[in-house]
Amino acid sequence: MILLPPYGLKYPQKINLNDEFLNASSLARYIFFPIGALDPIVEDVKGNGYYHPGRVWLDTDGNPIQAHGGGILFDEKSGTYYWYGEYKDGPTYHAGGTGTARVDVIGVGCYSSKNLWAWKFQGIILAAEDRDETHDLYKLKVLERPKVIHNDKTRKYVMWMHVDDATYSKASVGIAVSDSPTGPFEYLHSQRPNGFDSRDMTVFKDDNGVAYLIYSSIRNKEIHISPLNEDYLGVTNTTVRALVGQHREAPAVFKHQSIYYMVTSDAVVGRQMRLWCTRLNRFLGRGRSTFVLPMPGAVPGSFIFMADRWNPADLRDSRYVWLPLTVRARNQRYTGLPLWSRVSIFWHKKWRIPLGESGDIDYVTDLHHEQTMGKQEDKQPNRHLN
Repeated sequence: MILLPPYGLKYPQKINLNDEFLNASSLARYIFFPIGALDPIVEDVKGNGYYHPGRVWLDTDGNPIQAHGGGILFDEKSGTYYWYGEYKDGPTYHAGGTGTARVDVIGVGCYSSKNLWAWKFQGIILAAEDRDETHDLYKLKVLERPKVIHNDKTRKYVMWMHVDDATYSKASVGIAVSDSPTGPFEYLHSQRPNGFDSRDMTVFKDDNGVAYLIYSSIRNKEIHISPLNEDYLGVTNTTVRALVGQHREAPAVFKHQSIYYMVTSDAVVGRQMRLWCTRLNRFLGRGRSTFVLPMPGAVPGSFIFMADRWNPADLRDSRYVWLPLTVRARNQRYTGLPLWSRVSIFWHKKWRIPLGESGDIDYVTDLHHEQTMGKQEDKQPNRHLN
């Protein structure tokens, strides 16, 4: 890509997209942070219901959704989806003047929806502590990547999150509980699971009710997995190490046909926007994985992949990238290929979940591709994905 001329220079100059992504004054910023917003009130009148990855996403009150680093909980009784995430509607600053982009902790935001598209703000269900500097949720500390699961035995909604101090040396998980999916949540305590440092994390509840904590550990050099105890308020004494020495973070776990899959992002400095699936399979993008959930109404093996596109110049303007993720049917004959060869993430300018009984995903795009096992296959626009 060439800008003519970039930043007032006399001659054309090649653009490094990583640099452009981080440069708030770049003329190429619109590539990552497109102009325009997804307004569910206006869009619903038009009757389309399309997702627009990377655009500002408004709630039903017309305000930008603040649910960064979050996850989805589906309540079967009410048929309602709940989206939890970091509420970052505050000014961005850099710790020490040149450090990591920060917003003072405000709390965890909650949104509800019947269709995963139009979201109603339910409020801040776990708020920061303004006065007690020793509290884990003190406003000048760190609260990241909150996830909520429901415990069928205790009937409690349990929230796990990454809590840290301003220097990221605490490296712990925090736990909070509530009787309602919309809170308020009561903060209980923090811990280092089985004594290990914990930063980016997620929780996964299996079909049998067993839940797991999955987190980056050993200074992000590997992923650890620990089952939660029966009340989901702590971990058992079992720790499984995975992806050792591969520097992964931002884990997201899902299950299909009794097989578990994990998406992570690269934790190496300077390549933090690369998504990883296996050592040989990389989905390049300007986002960090946060959650994967089954796509309602779609054919089996269809999921929604959720990622954050962070804006270090203005964190409240960070965007959401939701894309279809497809797991192809299993081959009856073993081919020797890794399981990830059946997984595809598609980029689309806009798309929507199935509206009819066909299970087809509608999408419209002027540039997209499928990437699987490092092989890129060009696709024709305006097709259905079967």
